[in-house]
Amino acid sequence: MEHILQLFIFIPLAGFIICLFLPKLKERFISGLAITTSALHLISIVAFVIVWIINGSQILNIKHLTVFRNDEIEIFIALYFDSIAAIFAVIGSVLTFLVIIFSKYYMHREEGFKRFFSTVLAFFLGYNIVIFSGNFETLFVGWEILGAASFLLIAFYRDRYLPVRNSLKVISVYRLGDLCLILAMWMSHHLWYENITFVKLDDVDLVNNQLQANGTYGLFIGIMLVIAAAAKSAQFPFSSWLPRAMEGPTTSSAIFYGSLSVHLGVFLLLRTYPYWESQEFIKWLIVAIGLVTCLIASSIASVQSSVKTQIAYASIAQIGLMFIEIAFGLHVLALIHFAGNAFLRTYQLLVSPSVLSYLIHDMVFSFQPRKNRTDRPGVIKLKNALYILAVKEWNLDGILYRIFWNPFKKIGRSMNFIDTKATSIVVGLLFLFGLYSKFYQVGIPTVLFNALPIVFSSVGLLLIIRAFSERGEALDAWFAAIAGQLMMTLSINLINEKFGYQQVIIYLSGIIFSSLVGYICLRQIKQIDNDTKLDTYHGYTYERPKTGLVFLIACLGLIGLPLTPTFIGIDLMFSHIKTGEIVIILFTSLSFLFVELAILRIYARIFMGQHKKNHHPIAFKYS
Repeated sequence: MEHILQLFIFIPLAGFIICLFLPKLKERFISGLAITTSALHLISIVAFVIVWIINGSQILNIKHLTVFRNDEIEIFIALYFDSIAAIFAVIGSVLTFLVIIFSKYYMHREEGFKRFFSTVLAFFLGYNIVIFSGNFETLFVGWEILGAASFLLIAFYRDRYLPVRNSLKVISVYRLGDLCLILAMWMSHHLWYENITFVKLDDVDLVNNQLQANGTYGLFIGIMLVIAAAAKSAQFPFSSWLPRAMEGPTTSSAIFYGSLSVHLGVFLLLRTYPYWESQEFIKWLIVAIGLVTCLIASSIASVQSSVKTQIAYASIAQIGLMFIEIAFGLHVLALIHFAGNAFLRTYQLLVSPSVLSYLIHDMVFSFQPRKNRTDRPGVIKLKNALYILAVKEWNLDGILYRIFWNPFKKIGRSMNFIDTKATSIVVGLLFLFGLYSKFYQVGIPTVLFNALPIVFSSVGLLLIIRAFSERGEALDAWFAAIAGQLMMTLSINLINEKFGYQQVIIYLSGIIFSSLVGYICLRQIKQIDNDTKLDTYHGYTYERPKTGLVFLIACLGLIGLPLTPTFIGIDLMFSHIKTGEIVIILFTSLSFLFVELAILRIYARIFMGQHKKNHHPIAFKYS
């Protein structure tokens, strides 16, 4: 039965590929394909689960595809199936099938009808890869597809300001979770000296022996997994992204941010529970995050005026309870809780427009003034203070921005005085010197050679941060991001001889090709009216939709679209950084975080948002 698991990946993949080639005006064909794909997946998974239960519910595991292999590392795709995967897969398939049927009518005559269903099928593909993943690498493939699809779904109304702006906010939190997950993978390579599978994580004796011998490594991996789960499930302090994700169509909000995507943090904790169940600190950390999230999210949900925001925070509060249930080992209760919350939030979001109409009608015709209360002055002040905090959503968004994002933006903007041409010359000479050092190490002092990796990685990080905060020419930001990645590659190549030329070529092949394609697209846009500055939104996808699509593919290839050379190269880069090289892993991690935000910001600013020319229709800011 293990080989049948591949079917549940191929069905949404085939549906997504076929949908790309359908004419965008043929709504019946597009919706019919999406409904057929989801229905076929639902029938297949239900039949499979029934047969699996009859045969004794044995855990299934298969090594599906080897992507890269050498003497040091093997990157492969593995599939895994147990009761947790069965429940998540069935519920995900049922909800996707129902919402796609609903979307056929809800999205009728929408300009982006084909774009919506293509993105939904891509999202469903990523969801299934995560659910059926048998190791961290496979899970990360689906995790990345989910992030890219989420960005496009939230910014579906791409001619409006807030959907585009909020899509960048959401992807920034997602990317922070991605960073923590890849750091957990990096440390796992050094803990296990192999690409650890979830089957081996179920071996309690093996896990305990490794943790006893390497307690610090185990604690680091556990904390990274908790942060990744909290970011994906909008737990404290990342709760503010979920209401912002509701800027997309109501149907996508219902199925993904109300029911499926937001519960993947729960899935990650369930899947990795055998690893951290013996670590008391991790368990109480999860309990604390869940408890704080419950209290804060419940208070926010009770005072919000927007129906979507109320539902979002109510769902966040319930997921906080699931975190607590998982930490205490109540997995059956957590799975039941997940199923109930997923179905309820999907239903609530789908009927929210009608409910809002009923509430307005009831408020107009059945309004009754609130009776005066005789509370003590101290109690009244406390209630008012909590009310104001809840209305302002406890300033979670602002606090996260000021503590984490704003310092890096200030660093980037402080380098704006540097001339671009002079920077290019200096960086080019420094890169050539690094190549010379690699080939002729004998002629360079040992102290200088040992310091070069830190110098190159710091320069690479500064270049990427500058691209992230650039408000001038898009081409300057584009070249800064590319140069930063090249410098990071050289720094790792210098410190580890095992990161050989073959692996460097794999990584650079994806970067160079995507860079050239993106450069050509930006040059074409610049020729229109000689304006590609990043201080405003241009909305060029209205005039050049094909160029926008090609540039988006180039951006995804540059930041490491799953199973591309860049994606494989990123995994190889992190695997060759040793645990003692703290500065290198810190700079590389931050570069990995900010390069995607910088690249997607260029795409959003140039091709999305309100069109700057007034002879085109101008959309409202809000969706």
